[in-house]
Amino acid sequence: MIEYVYTWSGAGSLAVIIIVAAIVVDLIIGDPRWLPHPVVQIGRFISFIEKRLNNRGNRKAKGVALTAIVIVSVFFMTYTVVFLAYQLHPIVGIWIEVYFISTTIAIKGLRSAALHVYIPLVDGDLQQARVNLSMIVGRDTKALAESEVVRGTVETVAENTVDGITAPLFWAIIGGAPLAMVYRAINTLDSMVGYKNERFSQFGWASARLDDVVNWLPARVTAVSIWVSSFFFRGGHSSAWKVTWRDARKHPSPNSGWPEAMVAGLIGVQLGGVNFYHGVKSERATMGDPLRKLVSQDIKKAILYMHGGWLFFLLTGVVILLFII
Repeated sequence: MIEYVYTWSGAGSLAVIIIVAAIVVDLIIGDPRWLPHPVVQIGRFISFIEKRLNNRGNRKAKGVALTAIVIVSVFFMTYTVVFLAYQLHPIVGIWIEVYFISTTIAIKGLRSAALHVYIPLVDGDLQQARVNLSMIVGRDTKALAESEVVRGTVETVAENTVDGITAPLFWAIIGGAPLAMVYRAINTLDSMVGYKNERFSQFGWASARLDDVVNWLPARVTAVSIWVSSFFFRGGHSSAWKVTWRDARKHPSPNSGWPEAMVAGLIGVQLGGVNFYHGVKSERATMGDPLRKLVSQDIKKAILYMHGGWLFFLLTGVVILLFII
């Protein structure tokens, strides 16, 4: 048996192989229901602790405790499983790490979700497109016009290019499966308790702020990556940076506005505006210029920029792993 002590730093070519293999796995199988998914277990763990901590008392302090417990637990559980797998055999360790990292990215899932809206639109079935959009956004969709359905889909693709693809890749490049899973745990915490309502405004404060921190650099690098990749496609390269710099910080999220404003600038449309949530009107700052009305083909363009963005992002990471770290 070959003894292998798990260490990511300096792994170089092996790290590249693992990350690329994880992407290939995601592109081929995505998230099949028949495979156990670590993120589902993380969600159950968060829910278990939240029900016991989120009560009277100092909710902010208890929320900090929840965040710390989940992060530490996920890191050591992942590290231990990967370490023991490598002790069993290097090939076993590699495949375990490939699997863990593949569960943190969602290239196939994001593309499929967007196409599930696009296909009914081009077939003339606006009602089905609205229904399919409702599965990936929180806004009301029952009465949306076609251009608004397209807007919701393009915004979803642009925003989720970061937390669904490039940010987990960023943390995997730095620390392999353990840090990729920690990132996904933070992202899951934010999606479960990071709401600004009576139950979670204090309790979810730490989770929401930490999610902003771990996405800060990946979001901006992603915007750059999308812009660089756009030179291989048709797009408004000259105006995209102007739009991004002008509008990205208008977004209520400190990070989501960067890829969204970049995509808006490249496609030549305006995103943001008025949404309704359970009948309540919500006005969000607009990004991009209203040069024309959104059409169904803009969804395909958003998917194209998503792919271009993560591919250039990955190429940059490979260079760092091979020649810098």
